[in-house]
Amino acid sequence: MEIAFHLLRAMRLRQWTKNVFVFAALIFARRVDDTGAVMAAVMAFGAFCLASSAAYLLNDIFDRERDRQHPEKAKRPIASGALGVAPATVSATILWIGALVLAFLVNLHVLWIVGGYLLLQLLYSFLLKHVVILDLFVIAAGFVMRVAAGAEAIPVPISSWLFVCTVLISLFLGTAKRRHELLSLTRAEDHRATLGKYSPYLLDQMIVITAAATVVSYSLYTLSADTITKFGTDRLKWTIPFVLFGLFRYLYLIHVRKKGDQPEKVLFTDIPLLANVLLYGAVVVLVLYFEI
Repeated sequence: MEIAFHLLRAMRLRQWTKNVFVFAALIFARRVDDTGAVMAAVMAFGAFCLASSAAYLLNDIFDRERDRQHPEKAKRPIASGALGVAPATVSATILWIGALVLAFLVNLHVLWIVGGYLLLQLLYSFLLKHVVILDLFVIAAGFVMRVAAGAEAIPVPISSWLFVCTVLISLFLGTAKRRHELLSLTRAEDHRATLGKYSPYLLDQMIVITAAATVVSYSLYTLSADTITKFGTDRLKWTIPFVLFGLFRYLYLIHVRKKGDQPEKVLFTDIPLLANVLLYGAVVVLVLYFEI
């Protein structure tokens, strides 16, 4: 039982919230009333949950020595020794296989995407996370793959706007995380090699650029002729204030409250941000499905 407990901790179930991006295509394609589409999306979501946990386990195995020098990561099950390398490796292998099998049961396109995600995470753990700026784009690619898998699961064409907005918001969150790591750690480069190649000023500039680009891209999406024609309404523009508030609130949390290292934790612990996300979702549903 103790091993199972530490294994669940190492799988980082809380970070499964990132996989909700899989449902973006389902929602914006207005297919939530299609039972078959919902089941396919849920299976794709499950495949990414297993795949992401496998990636976390492998990453923690590779980084266990470095993590032991980190004030927070030293508490992780593998770094602390609570979970051995052998059971963690076996579990990661089982999760890896499970993710591929579940993806295959959806369709071959989802299988290729999940397989590509697993390969990308393996490359990230070994090499890509040590390459400045490229490490951020790998994070963004992971979110794009989630959205693409959700679109292929239904299947529907992935919107160019959805692609752009996903890239930008994931770069924003990834850059904010790097900024927090750089400023909160003594000799941050000892914990993550690429941190020594960033500076607070550079990361602040990147955060501003991605935040501004996210707002502009999302606004153009809601106001574009294609979007209005597709949904038969221009009322999706009512969601723009929620996007603005969400970004502004996150910037406040980054610069004033000194948070941003764990976006999934921030989402569930900051009440204004959580309320904003829920209200955004409610407005989207009202506009797209009830034509209000």
